[in-house]
Amino acid sequence: MTAIIGLACLFALLLLGVPIGISMGAVGFVGFAAVVALKPAAAMLGQTTYETALNGNLALLPMFVLMGNLVSQSRLASDMYDASNALLGRFRGGLAMATIGACAMFSAVCGSSLATAATMSRVAVPAMRRFNYADSLAAGSVAAGGTLGMLIPPSVVMVLYGIMTQNSIGKLFIAGVLPGLVGVVFYLGAVRWAVWRRPESGPAAEPMSAAERWRAFRGASGVLILLAVVIGGIYSGVFTPSEAAGIGAFTAFLLALAKRSLTWKITFRVFVETAQTTATLFLVLIGATLFANFMDVAGLPSELKAFLLGLGLRPFFLLIAILLVYLVLGCFLESISMILLTLPIFYPIVMSLGYDPIWFGVLLIVVTEISMITPPIGMNVFVLNVVLPDVPLQTIFRGLVPFICADVLRLSLLIGVPWIITVLPSMMG
Repeated sequence: MTAIIGLACLFALLLLGVPIGISMGAVGFVGFAAVVALKPAAAMLGQTTYETALNGNLALLPMFVLMGNLVSQSRLASDMYDASNALLGRFRGGLAMATIGACAMFSAVCGSSLATAATMSRVAVPAMRRFNYADSLAAGSVAAGGTLGMLIPPSVVMVLYGIMTQNSIGKLFIAGVLPGLVGVVFYLGAVRWAVWRRPESGPAAEPMSAAERWRAFRGASGVLILLAVVIGGIYSGVFTPSEAAGIGAFTAFLLALAKRSLTWKITFRVFVETAQTTATLFLVLIGATLFANFMDVAGLPSELKAFLLGLGLRPFFLLIAILLVYLVLGCFLESISMILLTLPIFYPIVMSLGYDPIWFGVLLIVVTEISMITPPIGMNVFVLNVVLPDVPLQTIFRGLVPFICADVLRLSLLIGVPWIITVLPSMMG
C-alpha cells in the first residue's frame, strides 16, 4: 500500500508538470523516510548523489552528448542524406528510404532520437516536398527513422540501462548493431509497402550522374570514420566505452573543424547545451535511484514478483506480459522516464525467470522505440510538429502506421530469434 501511495504521488507530481528527476527524487526521499526513518533517508540522499557524481561509468555520458552536439553542428546530416539519396533516390519512395538510411547513420553518431528527428526533418522533408511526396510519408519516415538513435550505438538509453543494471555497456552497444540494421531493413520495407498502396505518395526522383553520386558518397566519409573509431574501437577491444566516448567527441570536433562549421559562439553554445543535458541526465538518474530504493524497502518488487509467479504462467508469457505493460505505458510516458521508473520493478522479475540481461535490455529499448511514435505521447511526433507546424499531428500519426507495424514484426522476430541480439556480444573478449 505504501508503494501504491508513492506511485500515485509520483504521477500526481508529473501531471502538475514537476520534472521527472525531481518528482522521483522527492517521492523516493519522503517515502524512504516514511518507511525507515528520516536520518537514514538523508544519508541515502547524500550517498546516492555523491556516488552518482563520482561514478566512472557515467563519464561517457557527457562525452557522447558532446559528440552528438558537435555532429549536429557540422552539417553531417546533410552529407549523409545526400549519400543515401544518391543510392536510393531514383526508386519510387526512394527519398523516404534515403531518409531512413540517413537517420540510421546520423543517430549512430548522435545517440539521440529527438535530435535525429529534429535535424533530419529540416534536411529531408523540404527535399521530399520538392518531389511532391505526401506529408504523411515524409514526416512518418523522419519520425520513425529518428527512433533508431535509441538502439544503434552509441546510445544514451543503453548507457543508463547498463549503469542501473550493472551490465556491460560495451556488450549492450554491440548487441544493438544487428537489431538496428534489422530495423532499417524493416523500415525500408514499410516505405515500399506505403508507396505500393499509394504510388503518388512517393514518386521517384531524378537519377544522378556517376560524378554526382561519387561526390555524395565522398561527403559522407566523415560519418564512416567516426563510426569506425567508436564502434570498431569498442568491439576490437582497443579501448573501453568510456575511452571511446572521449575519442569520439574529439573526432567529432576535428570533423566540425574540417567542415568549418564552428565559431566561438557556436562552440560556446555546444558546451553549454552539453552541460545542461548532462546535468539533466544526472538529476534523473539520481532521482530514479532514490525512487528505486524506496520501492525496494516498500516491498513492491518482491510482492509483484510473487504475484506474477503465482499466476502460474510460463516464463515466456510473463515476459510478453511485461513487454505489453511497457507498450501501454509508452503511450502515456516519455521513454527515458518510463525506463528509469519501471526498471527497478521489472528487471529483478525478468532476471528471476532466467533471461539474458543483454537480450532483455535490447528488447526493452525496441519497445521504447515504438513508444516514441505511438499516440497520444509520441515524443518524436511532437518534435516534428514543432519543427513542421504546418503538418497536423493526425497526418504524422497516419504516416507512421506502416512503421509501427514494422516495429511490431521486428520485436516478434527478436523475441523468437534471440541469436540476432546475443551473437555479437558472445564474440567479444
